[in-house]
Amino acid sequence: MSTTLRFAALITFVCLGTASAQTATAVQSPTRRHVETLAAPGLEGRMAGTPGEAQAADYLVQELQRLGATPLPGQQDYRLAFNFTAGSKDGGSTVTVARDGAASQAFSARTDVQALSFSDNGEISGPVVFAGYGLVVPQSQNFGYDSYQGLDVKDRIVLVFRYFPEDADQQTRAALARYSDLRYKAQAARQRGAKALLVITGPRSPNGGEVVPMSFDTALAGSGLVAASASAAVANAIFAAMPDKTVEGVQKELDGGNPHVAGFAVPNVSLTVKAAVERQRQTGHNVVAYLPATAPVDGVKKPWVVIGAHYDHLGRGTTGGSLAAKDQAGQVHHGADDNASGTAAVLAIAESLSKLPRKRHLIVAFWSAEELGLIGSNAFVTTPPVPIDDMSAYLNFDMVGRSTDNKLMVQATGTSAMWPRMLEQANVAAGFDLILQEDPYQPTDVGSFNQASVASLAFFTGAHVDYHKPSDTADKINYEDLDRIVSFASGITRRLLDLDDGPQFTKVEQKTDSGGGRAGMRIFTGTIPDYATEVKGLLLGGVIGGGPAEQAGLQKGDVIVEIAGQSIANIYDYTYALELLKIGQPAKVIYLRNGERREATLTPAARK
Repeated sequence: MSTTLRFAALITFVCLGTASAQTATAVQSPTRRHVETLAAPGLEGRMAGTPGEAQAADYLVQELQRLGATPLPGQQDYRLAFNFTAGSKDGGSTVTVARDGAASQAFSARTDVQALSFSDNGEISGPVVFAGYGLVVPQSQNFGYDSYQGLDVKDRIVLVFRYFPEDADQQTRAALARYSDLRYKAQAARQRGAKALLVITGPRSPNGGEVVPMSFDTALAGSGLVAASASAAVANAIFAAMPDKTVEGVQKELDGGNPHVAGFAVPNVSLTVKAAVERQRQTGHNVVAYLPATAPVDGVKKPWVVIGAHYDHLGRGTTGGSLAAKDQAGQVHHGADDNASGTAAVLAIAESLSKLPRKRHLIVAFWSAEELGLIGSNAFVTTPPVPIDDMSAYLNFDMVGRSTDNKLMVQATGTSAMWPRMLEQANVAAGFDLILQEDPYQPTDVGSFNQASVASLAFFTGAHVDYHKPSDTADKINYEDLDRIVSFASGITRRLLDLDDGPQFTKVEQKTDSGGGRAGMRIFTGTIPDYATEVKGLLLGGVIGGGPAEQAGLQKGDVIVEIAGQSIANIYDYTYALELLKIGQPAKVIYLRNGERREATLTPAARK
């Protein structure tokens, strides 16, 4: 199941969950072999674009061939390639410190300077302003803290500490920690006119004096300014221009959390910061085939049904999304439930239907790069090899291997009025305690098909303590109930293949709470970001039906470049800018539609 900005809700569910190690049934299971093969250590966690993903794809192709599925019409291969950003590395960043009356000092070693992963590429020279921890807490939080108070940083290079004040009381630390992310600090500097940001880790902080490691960043675009981190040696070279100040002394003044400790311009110093970020593009592969209808489809409305699951996972968990403990760091994340279980279910459903008569074609699809933001399924619906309008329904299987207490969640049931009754009828034989959820806006591939207006269902047995950890292994799968889910879903799929009229798509409106002002409420704008396309700003992959964005006139394909006076270079800027909004108070949105600059007024709602 996908991470990016949306997996926070699932983490909450994990924290409430309990471990369950179900013993496998002694009866031959149609799914066990698939799960054990895909979750084997040799596949290295099936990270998109890696040899492990390729091995998994080879296995899926072999199985599809065995059950008689063929490539889609017009395709020569079962593998459908797409490109994505797989990581970032420093391509040779430097910092040069020029002090009046002293020789310039150039730093280029990776232990002294590294670009931040979200930096723009470029070289900037200029005077320096020290802005403390670079923290800005929005006024909406009723907590006054602004590192830029009284500072003019326009056209200057801003120097800030990493993290947040070390000695502040717990309440202050909690308030400041939320805004200590380096992307937020970069946005704050850029909004105030800075040309570059240089981050140092103070000697009183964890990892004191060290550069910030170049981390994986799924954003395809930079942050709108040059940004790098520097070592204690660089920091000392800058502070050498101020005999009355030391890095440690200045940090100690700030560490109490007093918001009135001011930053300052650094006299007689000019910096040149060169940031070079190489964003690594890789190719992933969806594996897609179909079982042709056994009779002519002439006259059949929407002659395609799609069943799918993502087969990628987190590799060794080094590129984000891992919840592994420190002693598990770098270990293979097997992904038995997430999502070898869903992949196995789709294979087993396809096999169960392969010998039966079919009025419609059945697409059998396995997505990659789901963990990076639904990239594979998004690529499929964006450039569909089969017309989207000809797709009758999509059934998604993500984390269906750890059922407990006979419970099975079926999500996205609001996408067609047909679903509840069909599920109820199929469950007479299956006997699950069904939990039906209308919401199709889920952090899994069903979201891609919902945005393409395809009636969809998503099957899910719930999160657990092994989610996104190396301990998600094949021996913990509840194969008996996984096989029951296969039987249940096979019956639904067979009915969809044989119906005269398929399900009619219904656009689901996101439920919101209009009361406002209640503790724990979050701002809800109804925007759905596109994570896969490189663009400056926030590209909308869609808007939630009935939500504030739709009411403001925004639509799929629009690019938000400013909201509430804050410029937006990417999704991270947008997330931070939401903190400036207030429930029920209109905010101006500037966006591009087909290259034309437009304005709209968006009134945020409260979200449960």
